[in-house]
Amino acid sequence: MAISKISGSNGSVAAAATAAADRDGLKQAAKAFEAVFVRQMISSMRSASLGDDLLGSNAGDQFRDMSDARVADSMAEGGGLGIATMLLKQFEGKI
Repeated sequence: MAISKISGSNGSVAAAATAAADRDGLKQAAKAFEAVFVRQMISSMRSASLGDDLLGSNAGDQFRDMSDARVADSMAEGGGLGIATMLLKQFEGKI
């Protein structure tokens, strides 16, 4: 008696779950990249400042850096400059 393999949709379900996980990972990586990019851009703008630092202390510098990082993260999470969206569109077909 020969036993034949039963083909079902388990393979396609697993593939769909893997693709969804890959897409979520890509989305998170794109947002993280945009946050780093925006953080660097803000840092460059700060260093090009023409005026003196209002507080003039290391604590003020650290607070400003933390504030800039939070602004960059918020911008990236909310769509920001659209860099994450463009990266997602670019790499989505390659998953």
